[in-house]
Amino acid sequence: MGLPKIAIDAEVLSNETVGNSVKKLVVACSEIAGQANPGEFVHLRVDRSGLLLRRPISIADTDIDKGQLTFIYRIIGKGTAAMAELKSGDTINCLGPMGHGFSLDCENPLLIGGGIGIAPLLFLAKKFNGKASILMGGRTTEEMFWPEIFKDFVKDIFITTDDGSMGTKGFTVTALPQILQDNNYDRIVVCGPEIMMSGIAEIAAAHHISCQVSMEKRMACGLGACLSCTCKGNDNSRKKVCKDGPVFWAWEVL
Repeated sequence: MGLPKIAIDAEVLSNETVGNSVKKLVVACSEIAGQANPGEFVHLRVDRSGLLLRRPISIADTDIDKGQLTFIYRIIGKGTAAMAELKSGDTINCLGPMGHGFSLDCENPLLIGGGIGIAPLLFLAKKFNGKASILMGGRTTEEMFWPEIFKDFVKDIFITTDDGSMGTKGFTVTALPQILQDNNYDRIVVCGPEIMMSGIAEIAAAHHISCQVSMEKRMACGLGACLSCTCKGNDNSRKKVCKDGPVFWAWEVL
């Protein structure tokens, strides 16, 4: 049995824009910050929004000493639009920490993120304490504000952009084989679009490197009861992303 989930009205400390339609929300929530592990998420509700369902947002960082949680999110719908309107001193209801996080039993991991899927890898990079490297992909330079955020917490940063305006032109899956040839990684951790994660998982398997993926699904309850966030496992079972995940070994689900 895990620790009980906590539901609490957390004070908003800041909610600043960090990229195009991307914001960083910092809240005071020592109860969840003290329990959270990389890869887990929090189910957020903006009570004044009138929206019934919570929104699952991955934890981008914690500060246990200050009792703070950080979320980096993209404004893509009514829920995140309501979050974007929050100001310092407002409150947001936090339920968590939810789900299962990443395994840390490796010595030389490569983290791979695409788009807003890069966000939960920051918490993980900090937990690895300088052991990890990261490959990050985006469409254009405008989307690649991430290197500045990660630079103090990883060994190496590899960048791809669809248009070649920063780093290598192309996608993470096209850059990965050469990166693996030049380095000796013992774990790949990936979060991003499912088609990207599937391609990364295939390359990892071909190189005999263990791989974990962080799945994203729309969900209602976040507790495994409503079954709205299931995905198909490789054993033909239905995996609950909210409860069995969101982090899985690639062979379980892809």
